[in-house]
Amino acid sequence: MNLNFNQSLAKNYTSESQKIRVLSEDWVAKQSYCPRCNAEPLVEFANNQPVADFYCGHCSEEYELKSKKAKLSHLINDGAYATMIERINSEDNPSFFFLTYSPEYRVNNFLIIPKQFFKSDMIIKRKPLSVSAKRAGWVGCNIDLRKVPESGKVFLVKDQQVIPRDNVTEQFQKTLFLRQQSQQTRGWTLDVWQCIDSLDTNFSLNQVYAFSDLLKLKHPDNNHIKDKIRQQLQVLRDKGIIEFTGRGHYRKLY
Repeated sequence: MNLNFNQSLAKNYTSESQKIRVLSEDWVAKQSYCPRCNAEPLVEFANNQPVADFYCGHCSEEYELKSKKAKLSHLINDGAYATMIERINSEDNPSFFFLTYSPEYRVNNFLIIPKQFFKSDMIIKRKPLSVSAKRAGWVGCNIDLRKVPESGKVFLVKDQQVIPRDNVTEQFQKTLFLRQQSQQTRGWTLDVWQCIDSLDTNFSLNQVYAFSDLLKLKHPDNNHIKDKIRQQLQVLRDKGIIEFTGRGHYRKLY
């Protein structure tokens, strides 16, 4: 995998955002592959798709690309809020590529967050554009990556080091079980998973119970929070995300 952008493609562009769009999309099309099934190359959608930029011709997985100079931050600027909310709640919502690059136009990090990790509370509404703006009243959004469990961040390139393709595909496929869940059930699984993320590798049931008040705020209609926590720990155990080590203790396997 060549981590350098083909800068000759951008020589006729003056806008930096246009340059990066052309360079990053070309790089993904030429250098990347489908993290779900390992097939290549990815195919570019026609312009003006609502969200997605690429798809896999083998497994039909769809991808949206977000590129940024320097470091990957917790908040990623995105497009129209209403469009994003509608798309991530649909059956054909995309998985997201996030790419960061150096001043020399070299890829620093390239990761994917599979679509099963996206929830509505990750999409933060921005203030409407002012009445004097060209698109007055338009409402954009940010994507909050802090709400994604670490296992949901699948790196293809990390700190300019290419991750073995088999490792990428294995990590991606390990969480596909989330797609078989209803939105409500998946929300519970991800919320408990996120709580576990903040704990040490070895943790106890009581430590997870400590998040009960937080989980109650997220799920106010549920009056059996601790029962739900135990249920989701069992789901994560059965799927190989954590393991039970005895007497109310667990260990992360990621």
